[in-house]
Amino acid sequence: MELPEEVVDDLRKRLRRVAGQVQGVERMLEDGRECRDIVAQLSAATKALEQAGFKLVSSGLAFCLQHPEEAAADGYAIDDVQRMFMKLA
Repeated sequence: MELPEEVVDDLRKRLRRVAGQVQGVERMLEDGRECRDIVAQLSAATKALEQAGFKLVSSGLAFCLQHPEEAAADGYAIDDVQRMFMKLA
């Protein structure tokens, strides 16, 4: 299943943001920042990464609902996409 270009662009943007947040956590550790500040940044990065996963799966789910035969032929039957969603939940 090929993802729409706008979904790929959005995912890349989200992942760059997560990468920046993780780098920020590394700098915070090097700078000896407070634990609560580091946890807050880790929480933000985790949430952003989860949102990227949900965006990806929701795009796949939309495709499966619109094109069930093609999705199944590509190895993305609705049951498979549901399992991917549950891995993120």
